[in-house]
Amino acid sequence: MQTDSSFTFVLFGGTGDLSMRKILPALFEAHRAGGMLADSGKIVAVARHAADRGEYLQWVNEHVKPYVSKNGLDETAWASFLERIEFVKIDLGNPQDFVLLRDAIKELPGIRVFYLATGPSLFVPICRALASVGLNENARIVLEKPLGYDLKSSNAINDAVGEIFAEEQIYRIDHYLGKEPVQNLLALRFGNALFEPLWRREWVESIQITIAEELGVEARGDFYDNTGALRDMVQNHLLQLLSIVAMEPPHSMDSDSVRDEKLRVLRALKPINPLDIGKVAVRGQYHSGVIRGNAVPAYATEHGVKQNSTTETFVALKVEIENWRWAGVPFFLRTGKRLADRVAEIVVNFRPVPHSALGASALRAGANRLVIRLQPNETIRLYCLAKQPGEGMNLASVHLDLAFDQFFREGQMEAYQRLLLDVINGRLALFVRRDEQEAAWRWVEPILNEWKASNKPPKPYASGTWGPAAASAMLAQHDTCWLEEEN
Repeated sequence: MQTDSSFTFVLFGGTGDLSMRKILPALFEAHRAGGMLADSGKIVAVARHAADRGEYLQWVNEHVKPYVSKNGLDETAWASFLERIEFVKIDLGNPQDFVLLRDAIKELPGIRVFYLATGPSLFVPICRALASVGLNENARIVLEKPLGYDLKSSNAINDAVGEIFAEEQIYRIDHYLGKEPVQNLLALRFGNALFEPLWRREWVESIQITIAEELGVEARGDFYDNTGALRDMVQNHLLQLLSIVAMEPPHSMDSDSVRDEKLRVLRALKPINPLDIGKVAVRGQYHSGVIRGNAVPAYATEHGVKQNSTTETFVALKVEIENWRWAGVPFFLRTGKRLADRVAEIVVNFRPVPHSALGASALRAGANRLVIRLQPNETIRLYCLAKQPGEGMNLASVHLDLAFDQFFREGQMEAYQRLLLDVINGRLALFVRRDEQEAAWRWVEPILNEWKASNKPPKPYASGTWGPAAASAMLAQHDTCWLEEEN
């Protein structure tokens, strides 16, 4: 992934949490690796909470450095990374201040990348202010989620940004698409003759996609209470993962070939009848409980959460895809906060053999299963049946395990690092196209509307568990259960 592409990377929200934890550490790792970032490339932080470059670099040393020194820090590389950073203090609410930004970067070389690590309410004002000083020409704009509150607001943002930047200039980021196992899912399916013939309704019984968090809303209670798990996780991360799991083989790995196939999946999602939402959608809200031996509070008592809030912190869905490959195969999606473990994984449950010639132990041992884990440890595990040592034909489940950190000795690339390099180098395949986003919102909206209209409270679940019992009951109707393994 080496590049000679010169660039000017302008980071709005330069003192924000995302910049501190993800963006600047990812740029540093690319810098430290050598050859991934052009020597002439510059990072220009934009914020109003620092007086000048010296004060901003002091903030970077204090707040960003801990996130890049977990495995040891090369002080020489860190010092040279800081030399890349410039700073411009502007008030984002004052369009006149963008003249300062224009003047600060006009002599800097290469492609201009504007990363909006801000709240979505600032996306349109920032884009308009950039256009007012001519900074939208031959540039790339990166938009963080959430992009809108519903289909209407999402379209309003896309319409306004689309008047200023062409679609090929807009990079809607979803960091799950940059994770190594997601990339390996494409390699697994389309690079091997072994799996692709089995990747269809004749051989797959069901598929689960889980993104579970141990954390609560932390300091984001006000934001989260106006968002909820369906908007925050399902509409983007989970539906994007589903589309990659279920997509047809693309013609090539160029940006539009991949995104065209993902779009076909999203458009083939079976619409949910409002009368059936209670059968195929479960929402919950965490109460107090214990996680790793520590007592944690209920969502209702978190700072910023409205009294008697009905915002969901947990969602489980049964999804169907109406196409030739997947007709009749249920996809189960699940996400939540304050759950029993932090894990993100895709589970492909294959159908059992049509007739067991090996006796009852084969039936008890279960069917084949492929587990693609995205976090916390990135692995692909294939479960098969094998004979136990000793007398008789007693079968047990065993697994073939690909642990990337053991098989590939070189360090893995973090998701943000890969995606930021893709932006700098103009690769769009791992970013969400507008029509994909619209299709996802269109499918999600009936659920949002029905939950709002019914005004029923979410089902309670204790923190430290796997969510409401109704989520397990939904799978039990299909003679299956959630995979809940320890890390």
